[in-house]
This record gives sequence, C-alpha cells and structure tokens, in this order.
Amino acid sequence: MEFQDYYEILGVARDAAPDAIKKAFRRLAMKWHPDRHRENKAAAETAFKRVSEAYEVLSDPATREKYDRLGRDWKQGQSFKPPPESGSMNADEFARTFGGSGFSDFFGSLFGDELRSRARGRARHPRFRHRGADVRAELPLTLGDAIRGGTRSFSLSGRATCVDCGGTGRASEHVCARCGGVGAVHRERAVELKIPDRVRHGATLRLAGLGEPGEDGAEPGDLYLTVRLESDATYRLAGADIEAVVPIALREWLDGASVDVATLDGVAAVKIPKHFRFATRLRLRGMGLPRADGSRGEFFVVPVLSLPKEPDPALLEQLRKVAREPGADSSTAIEGGARVRSGS
Repeated sequence: MEFQDYYEILGVARDAAPDAIKKAFRRLAMKWHPDRHRENKAAAETAFKRVSEAYEVLSDPATREKYDRLGRDWKQGQSFKPPPESGSMNADEFARTFGGSGFSDFFGSLFGDELRSRARGRARHPRFRHRGADVRAELPLTLGDAIRGGTRSFSLSGRATCVDCGGTGRASEHVCARCGGVGAVHRERAVELKIPDRVRHGATLRLAGLGEPGEDGAEPGDLYLTVRLESDATYRLAGADIEAVVPIALREWLDGASVDVATLDGVAAVKIPKHFRFATRLRLRGMGLPRADGSRGEFFVVPVLSLPKEPDPALLEQLRKVAREPGADSSTAIEGGARVRSGS
C-alpha cells in the first residue's frame, strides 16, 4: 500500500497529544461512516478505512514511535491490512484488527468509558439521558387545502432512531455497527399531517415525537411546523381576507342562482344576483382567516361569468353593446346572504 501521512489524514500536528488524536478520529469516523453517505457509499468506505488505519497506528505508542522514526519504511516491508468494510465488521474482525475484545474495547477507547459501559449492556441512568432536539420547519399550504382540510403528506429529512439498536447505540453486547454507537441514522421520513380547522398564516403546529431522536433511548424531540398560506387558482389571500373566484353560467347570470362555496366554516349557499356587474364581490362577514387578536377577516365571493367555448356570434355582439354602455362603479362590494352547512 502506498505510504500515507497519517497525521495529515487525521488533520493533527505531529506532536499532537493522544487525546487530540482520539478526538480527531472520532470526528472523522462519524463524518465518513458509510451510513451517512448512501449516495456514494464506496468513497465513504474508502475514507473510513484511511482514517481507521491512521488512528490504529497513531493511537498505539509503539507503532507511533516506529512510524515517527522510520517514516516510509516503518512497516519494514510488511503490507498493512486496512480494516474490513464498516458495514460488515464483527467482534472477531475488530479484535484481530485493533486488538482487545472487538467492538466494545475499540469504541470504548475511542469514545470513552461511558460508551464502553453502554456496549457491555449497562444502560445509562434515565437522569443522564438527553431528550432529542426539537426540529422547526416551514409548511407551505394553499388556501384551498386549508379550506378543504383533510390530511397533507410530505417528507422530512433528518435523524431517526437506529432500527438495529433501538437508539441505545448497542446491539447485543457490542456497539451498533449501523449507527456507530450514536443511536441514530440519517433518513427521509414520511409525515402525514391533519390540517386543523381555521388554520391561519404564521400559525405553529406541534407534532409530538417527530423531532430528533433522544440519546440512549430517551424520548425524541418534537417537530414544529410554521404554516405559510399561499393563494391558488380559486382562493386568493389578502391579509386575513379571502377571495374566492366562482364561475357562473350565463343562465345563472340572467336569472340569478344559489351556488355552493367551500369556506373555512363549511359549505356556504351563496345567492348570486342576476345581471351582476363585472368585478362584483359578495361579502360574507367574519368568515375569513383568524387574526392574532381573535377577530376574523372577511370572505369575498367573486362571481365570474363563464361563457360557452364557442358562443353565438349574435350573443357576443350583444355583450359588446353592453360593454360600451356607461355603468356604475363596478368595484362596489355587495352584502351577500349565505347559509352555511357544516363539513367540507
């Protein structure tokens, strides 16, 4: 094997103390653990072997002295056998490579007596277990989704409890090979959220137990989602007010009609006046989004005339005549009457 500068690999000075070497290896071992690099696992395994080889040599006073004194010729013609693949190491392989009794002694020397005791099956006292960290994220939600309610599915990238060791960092009597004794691995999680009634922009939703996993089997943290409401093709957000665009057939424009409109409070039966002007807004008082002070905005129904795909030319000509006639202010809001049925 080609000569390698082990000090350079670990990123420490040539006169580094044993604790500094151990600390550097601990950081690099966690960084290059193959389970953290699923997309390029082969490169991660190579890097993991290099830092493991460097630590094995520099952590032993005898081999380190020989390496410092002889440099390139320190092996005296013997080829170094790097550690086997991290994902398939067992206790006997660790013992042959690093000395001692396998996982327990190797990781114990690396991470300290605390992890050694965990590897031997002695769980930490509950008072010393640390609850997992809380996770905060933003949840974009269209007004249509907020009004319809139901559930919303999305994926979340983060740490999850290791399935091999259950978050304890140990499997049987050895340190867990999958998570390296950390008790957690990186993975994508599918989350299904029930959209609460009358959700408002900026509201924070708490999903218990969906944060970072706890230490040594302790309870996980929570996931906090901040809602960001967005307009869509039907509903438009204007502060705490909501505008709903409702297509109206020509017959309904001529004769008037009652149409169903989905709101935060259920389905409202809205009376559409006949011959309504363009840009008419029918106001449903207090049926908009909740405000921070407890009040609510308005809900406006905006009826839009929906013509046939191939309208009669004579009809179009009549509409042109109407469009040329002077009219009153078309932006006037009309008070709308509505009956609300519960449900969506």
